[in-house]
Amino acid sequence: MQDFRKLAVWIKSHELTLRLYALTVAFPREEVYGLVSQLRRAAASVPANIAEGCGRGGRADMARFLQIALGSASELEYHLLLARDLNYLTNADHEAAAREVTEIKRMLTGLARRVRAGTLTDD
Repeated sequence: MQDFRKLAVWIKSHELTLRLYALTVAFPREEVYGLVSQLRRAAASVPANIAEGCGRGGRADMARFLQIALGSASELEYHLLLARDLNYLTNADHEAAAREVTEIKRMLTGLARRVRAGTLTDD
């Protein structure tokens, strides 16, 4: 249906995932299987679900996977708050990542609306 690599929201969410992988390297060792894993999985779930939705045959499937990506982005918001409150992330790192998540959620909402309306084009 759509090449996910051309979608601005996929690019932005992939870049955020890469940044969060780098940021979580400095987390305490005991969090490797806890918060680090949760943050990384939630972050990677966003671009992964966008990609999967693009690989599906119809608009309804794509819209559903965009909704799943939106849920993962909301989960990521919470994990970022928790990391900040546990002092694993600085306020500046948290604010930057939180702004990006908010922008990604906005973009996902708009893309889902366009997909449901049938106005998404391959460009």
